[in-house]
Amino acid sequence: MPSNKVKILGETILPGKTYQLSLNIAKLHTGTSIEVPIIISRAKLKGPSILFTGGIHGNEVNGVEIVRKIIAKKYHIPNAGMVICIPVVNVFGFLSQTREFPDGRDLNRVFPGTRTGSLASRFAYHIVKEIVPHISYCIDFHTGGDSRFNSPQIRIGKNDHESLQLAKTFGTSFIIKSAKREKSFRETLYKLDKKVLLFEGGKSLNINPVITRTGISGALRVMQELGIRSFQKELSSLIPKPDTLFLVEDSTWIRAKFSGLFHPTVQLGQYVKVGDSLGSVSDPFGNFDKIQKSNFSGHVICVNQSPIVNQGDAIIHITKNETELP
Repeated sequence: MPSNKVKILGETILPGKTYQLSLNIAKLHTGTSIEVPIIISRAKLKGPSILFTGGIHGNEVNGVEIVRKIIAKKYHIPNAGMVICIPVVNVFGFLSQTREFPDGRDLNRVFPGTRTGSLASRFAYHIVKEIVPHISYCIDFHTGGDSRFNSPQIRIGKNDHESLQLAKTFGTSFIIKSAKREKSFRETLYKLDKKVLLFEGGKSLNINPVITRTGISGALRVMQELGIRSFQKELSSLIPKPDTLFLVEDSTWIRAKFSGLFHPTVQLGQYVKVGDSLGSVSDPFGNFDKIQKSNFSGHVICVNQSPIVNQGDAIIHITKNETELP
């Protein structure tokens, strides 16, 4: 929770005020400075502090859109506590529409970073040093990589009861217990005793209105649950929580048995059984059209929407060991 005196990036954050600050710690090889805007709103009343981040991977623009709309709709203005929004964490990748930093590194694999390391590592270091100490909670918005379209889902640690309760409040059909990747932002926050929800939905270089509204709805429900602000009126016009939530202990990818044109026939969220058809792979010359069947039973949580796949490519992501939550 924020203390009475809050100072971020050299600026004193006063109660009842909103600020747009800039994190500027690196330049492009042209000498051009790249500033990362950070929007901070602090209420007059004490309360929890939460961070919303999008675009840690520069091409995952649907996460950027979710945080942008939270700001544009003024949902980030709290009645208690403090809300920090970083719509585009990886401005470098966002400019070039790529996942990585200009140094070729994945920002989400270099946290907590170092002051004298690579460009990505230095940037991660300043995020952790300047922003993270002032928060208690974080929702980090991501999408599927490349052409893999994720069903809306929240990923949490495997032994984190409070995050599980917040994930249920957020309200996606699937809550996935997943191991924390080494040197990821989520792992770093966890080690610093911050509660973090990682939202996955949609695919890179794409904005989907359902994914956007789902992300916004979940963020508002979490803020309301934490006592930051009531959103009863706003939530009535957004996407309601699903009737059924599933806690997923494990999941697996079905991989293409052949190279060719991929024609998926299953839908996101659909339950499939062993032997059910997931789609087909055909060659471009009309010589074969092979049915791709499921080797497992579970819900479909990601579909590869690339029209062309290679043998061994991940094409359908299916849940395993799932239970229905009360």
